[in-house]
Amino acid sequence: MIKKTKVLIVVGGTGGHVLPGCNLAEHLKKDYDVKVVTDKRGQQFIKQFKDLDILTLPSSPIIKSNIFTILYSFLFIFFSILRSLIFLTFNRPSVIFGMGGYASFPICVAGGILRIKFVIYENNLIIGKTNKYLLPITRKVLVSFKELEGIPKKFNGKIIEIGNIIKKEIINIPKKKTNIPFQKINLLILGGSQAAKTFAQILPNIFSECVNQGIDLRIYQQCLPNQNEELKQFYQKKDIEFQIFNFSENIIDYFLKANLAITRSGSSILAELTNANIPFISVPLPSSADNHQLKNANYYKRKKLAFLIEEVDLKNNLLYLIKEIYKNNLILDEIIKNQSQYSDKNVYNNIDKILKELRYK
Repeated sequence: MIKKTKVLIVVGGTGGHVLPGCNLAEHLKKDYDVKVVTDKRGQQFIKQFKDLDILTLPSSPIIKSNIFTILYSFLFIFFSILRSLIFLTFNRPSVIFGMGGYASFPICVAGGILRIKFVIYENNLIIGKTNKYLLPITRKVLVSFKELEGIPKKFNGKIIEIGNIIKKEIINIPKKKTNIPFQKINLLILGGSQAAKTFAQILPNIFSECVNQGIDLRIYQQCLPNQNEELKQFYQKKDIEFQIFNFSENIIDYFLKANLAITRSGSSILAELTNANIPFISVPLPSSADNHQLKNANYYKRKKLAFLIEEVDLKNNLLYLIKEIYKNNLILDEIIKNQSQYSDKNVYNNIDKILKELRYK
């Protein structure tokens, strides 16, 4: 039996880090011995990936409340690096992929100390803090977009544009046809836990006003389980056609039903909607680190791949935009045509090529 090359994929605790890492693991597991490492926060996003070898190691950001929390954070990170050194000594991989987020920092630093080859991946339009700290010691910086901000020029030689690491099933969804008029807006509402909570509070009243003004809507809304009943009662009372779903369900089924989406502006979900040719209204999370979601949303708007409404403007601007789309379907046609020119179909071939080069250098 041929012994497979070991690859370790380290992911932070948010969906934007975990999901690309697990998608990568799904791709590599046939030809490599793949392990995925995350922290406690990341476990909620990994449940759907049942066939992966997943390990959990504790991690912590730098908490700057006061001098004691800062000191505690540095001590915790120091001991996390020591724990990672022990782990890597007994489970030494050939290559480490750091997918961003503070949970990836100790493993990557330990890998650098042990001279294990590692690369980092950045899918936002501005490099994350953890990845920025790792720039001096990483072999390569794999990026979704060449327009990435925040990397000093001296590291430009490490940058390789590969595309977005999203599900192959989404990359391969058949392209939508244009110039097909519709009588009903099938509106898909997406987002992480924070978005689900906020969207459930703000959007239903706007949708009710849409219906009052003669717009035919069907709502597919992702929400938290504890919001299910409240939303159901609201839409039933307003006689709005709807379907409520939670995070564990197959999102591709809803992609196939929708002709418009409202979403937060995490890089992975924007790439998924674009590859699936679903026009979307991007609503950046105001509290995102370094305002990276606004940068993501502005990029897609600038490329005419999506619409952008900031959260503070939702109540004033969303109704107007939906009315304009309902009156003139060609508004969405332009978005779909632009999205059809974009694809991440080469992302896994790009990764295979890089991994092969790393193994033999």
